[in-house]
Amino acid sequence: MEQFIGCDAHKKYSVFVAVNERGEASQKVQVGHDRGPYRRYLEQLPPGSQIALEASGHYYWIVDEMEAAGHHPRLAHPLEAKKRMGKTGKKTDKVDANGLGVLLRNGTLPEVWIPPAGLRDQRELLRLRMFLVQQRTRLKNRIQGALGRYNLQISEVTDVFGVEGRLRLGARLGELPPHTRQSVELELVTMDFMEMQIEAVEKPLQELMEVTAEADLLKTLPYVGRILSMVMTLEIGRVERFASAEHLASYAGLVPRVHSSGGRTRLGQICGDVNRYLKWAFIEAGNLAVIHQKQLAGRHVVRLYQRVKRKTNHQKAVVAVGRHLAEAAYWILKKQEVYREPQSKPKASAQARTAPDSFVDARVSAKPAIA
Repeated sequence: MEQFIGCDAHKKYSVFVAVNERGEASQKVQVGHDRGPYRRYLEQLPPGSQIALEASGHYYWIVDEMEAAGHHPRLAHPLEAKKRMGKTGKKTDKVDANGLGVLLRNGTLPEVWIPPAGLRDQRELLRLRMFLVQQRTRLKNRIQGALGRYNLQISEVTDVFGVEGRLRLGARLGELPPHTRQSVELELVTMDFMEMQIEAVEKPLQELMEVTAEADLLKTLPYVGRILSMVMTLEIGRVERFASAEHLASYAGLVPRVHSSGGRTRLGQICGDVNRYLKWAFIEAGNLAVIHQKQLAGRHVVRLYQRVKRKTNHQKAVVAVGRHLAEAAYWILKKQEVYREPQSKPKASAQARTAPDSFVDARVSAKPAIA
C-alpha cells in the first residue's frame, strides 16, 4: 500500500508522519538532524517515497538527502499549505506533518519548484553581492547624514566617494566633532573593505556570466546589464514552470492584489510573498530606464512610465515598467529571441486577447506563481 509522507522540518529535528491510501496516519517519528541518523531513517522508508515538506530557510540539505536516498521530495508553500489544512483547533508537529501527508495523498499539496542543486549554489554568489552592495549603500547614506548634520559640504566634486572626493573629504574630516569624525573614519574603512569583498565575488561571477546564453538574451532589455541579467536568469530558473508572462510578473512581486466584489474592482498593494531578489532586479532596471529616459526617448518603457505617472505617482509608474520588463523577459526566454519594442495594435474584445508577441503592459491580475 502506497504511503504519503509528511515531514515537518525544524532547525534541529524533523517529524515524519506517513498517511496510507485509506487516509490512516502512522505514529510520528522524530529524527534529529545529525546526518548519520537522518540518512539511516530515510533508508528505512519504502524506495521512491513521496515526501512533502514546507519550504523554509534550511530545506536545501534536507532535499539533497532525500534525493540521495532515492526518494521524491515535494516542496510546499508554507502559507498556502496551512490554509488548505484548515483550522483543527491545535497545532503540533504531528498535526503539521500529518496535514502535509494528507494534502499529498489528496493531490492538493500547493507544490513549489525545487531549483536544481547547482542553481541553488550559483544563486548564493549573486545574493551575497546584492547584500554587500546594499550594506555599502547604507554606509554611504550614514556618512552623508553625518556630513549633512554638521553642514560639511564637499561641493568641488560630483562624487564624494570617488578618488578626488575621498581626498577632499579626508582633508576636512577634522572639522567634525571628535566622536563623529571617528565614526565616519571607521565607516570609510568598512566601506573600503566591502569594495574588496564585492570585487572578490565578481571574479567567479564573471566566469559564470560568460557561459549563460539566457543572460545574454536578457541583456537586450533596456538598461539590463551583466549583473541584472544574471540575477534574472538564476532567479527565474526554468521559464517553462510559469504558465504565462503574467505569472512570472506575479512571482516577481510586480502584480497588485485585486479586490473585486459586487461589480467593483479595486487594486491593492503589491503582494509581499514573492521572490524579492527578482523583484529588486526588475525594479532596478525600471529605475535605470527612468533615470536615462532622455536617452530612451520614444521607447516603450519611457512612454509607459510617463503615462502611468500622470495618473498615479513615480513609484507605481516604476513598478509598471518593472512589470513590463518581467513579462518581456518571459517571452524572451520562452522564444529565445532578443527584446523587441511592443507594436501598437487595434483594440480587440476581451475574448480575442491572448498572450501576444508584443509585451502588453495591461494590468491583468494573475494568481501568484509560487516557487
